Amino acid sequence: MRLTVYSDYALRLMMYLGLNDGRLSTIAEIAEAYDISRAHLMKITHELGQKGLVRTVRGRHGGMQLGRASSEISVGDIVRACEPDFAVVPCLEAGAGIVCAVQPACVLKRALAAAAAAFLDVLDGYTLADLLRPSVPLRQLLGIEGPKPEPAGA
Repeated sequence: MRLTVYSDYALRLMMYLGLNDGRLSTIAEIAEAYDISRAHLMKITHELGQKGLVRTVRGRHGGMQLGRASSEISVGDIVRACEPDFAVVPCLEAGAGIVCAVQPACVLKRALAAAAAAFLDVLDGYTLADLLRPSVPLRQLLGIEGPKPEPAGA
């Protein structure tokens, strides 16, 4: 099984937003941090926004941030939002109309469907917060400032 570049970029975008501690981030800064296409990120941001994973703010001082807490977003949620389907082989595609001579007795189809489900089950076991645990080195690598220190006596 292989994820698309679209999903890869979506996961990176979500990690960046999670590391940025709820502050607004821009497509330009994320594209620069990862050296990836702004156009791709715009499309991904739009789709993730429609699915409630990203919250966008328009305007001069706008940007985006996570739509909910990183601990409430599973990696599986992000991947499902980006991948069109998980048909490992054409006969698993809904409505594909694939005719196969062994289909009535095919165990392979069930095995591959179970493998795809297991893949998603593993991703569901990880939250975005889990991916952000080495936050200091990740922030350093992406050029993201750390959380602001609390004032003394607060």
